[in-house]
Amino acid sequence: MAVEKTEKIWMDGELIPWDEARVPILTHTLHYGLGAFEGIRCYRCDDGRSVVFRLRDHVERLARSAHILEIELPYTVEQLEQAVLVTLRANKLLEGYIRPLLFLGDGSMGLLPVDNPVHVAIAVWPWGTYLGEENLERGVRAKISSYMRPHPNSTMTKSKTCGDYVNSILAKREVTRLGYDEAVLLDASGNVAEASGENIFIVRRGALKTPPLGSVLEGITRDAVMTIARDKGIDVIEQPFTRDEFYVADEAFLTGTAAEVTPIRELDDRTIGAGTRGPITRTIQTTFFDAVHGRTGKYEHWLTYV
Repeated sequence: MAVEKTEKIWMDGELIPWDEARVPILTHTLHYGLGAFEGIRCYRCDDGRSVVFRLRDHVERLARSAHILEIELPYTVEQLEQAVLVTLRANKLLEGYIRPLLFLGDGSMGLLPVDNPVHVAIAVWPWGTYLGEENLERGVRAKISSYMRPHPNSTMTKSKTCGDYVNSILAKREVTRLGYDEAVLLDASGNVAEASGENIFIVRRGALKTPPLGSVLEGITRDAVMTIARDKGIDVIEQPFTRDEFYVADEAFLTGTAAEVTPIRELDDRTIGAGTRGPITRTIQTTFFDAVHGRTGKYEHWLTYV
C-alpha cells in the first residue's frame, strides 16, 4: 500500500517539507535497527471533528520503548503529544495514520553507539484499512509461518523496536507469496504468539482467548478490545494456546492500529467457525468503531480531539 505524501514532517521540533526530511547515509539506526516507533490512528468523527485514538497510551509506549532500549528520549510525553497534534493540523489531515519514529543519527559506527544524536520524527498520511476494507466483514486467510516470534530474552518484545520487524517482514513475505493474507507466528514453546503486525484473539464457547504477554507486544488495540469485551460481559482469558486449538475456534480475529479489528476466516486452509465474521467479533468490531468515531461517550476518554 503506497504512502500518499503529505506536506510537512515534524523533525526534532520543527515542521519541514516532506521531501526535505532526510537523514545521512551513516545514520546508526539505518544500519543496525536500534530505534523505536509507534503506529497511531486519527479518525474523523460523525460530527466532523478529528480525534486521535489513545494518543497518551501510544506516546507513553514509545517512552517505554526508549527506556528499554537505553535511548534517552529528548522530549517529554506531553511535548510529543502536542507534536502529533501540530503535525496533523499542519497537514490538514482529518483522518489517517501517524508514525512517530525515534532513531539514532550519524556519529559512532559499530555496535556500541556512544555519541550519536537522538532524533524524533513524526509523519502523517492518509491510510485506509490495512488488510482490506472487504476483509473487515469477510475475514482474512492466514497461515502459520516457518519463522518464529523471538524469545523475550533474545530481543525485547515489549518494545516496538525497528529492527525486530525484520522477523515480521520475512513471515509476511513468506505467506503472501503462497497466496495468504497474513502470517501467524508461534513462540519458542510452539504456542500461538501473534501475527506479523497484530495481536490474535480466538473465541471458544463464548469466551475470548488471547496469548499472554510473554513474547507478544502489549498492543493498545488489544487492550481496548479486552476492555470492550469485559464491559459486554464476555469472559477474556489470557492463556497460551496451540495452533490446533486455533483451528477449532468458533471465531478468530486480529487487532492492531493498522488492522483495527479484522476477522480471520481461515488458518492453514482450515475454515475457522462459519468461515466469516462471527457474532462476538461483529459485536466487538462494531463497538470499537463506534468508540473511535466518537459515537459513544463510554470510551470518550480514549480520544484526543485535534
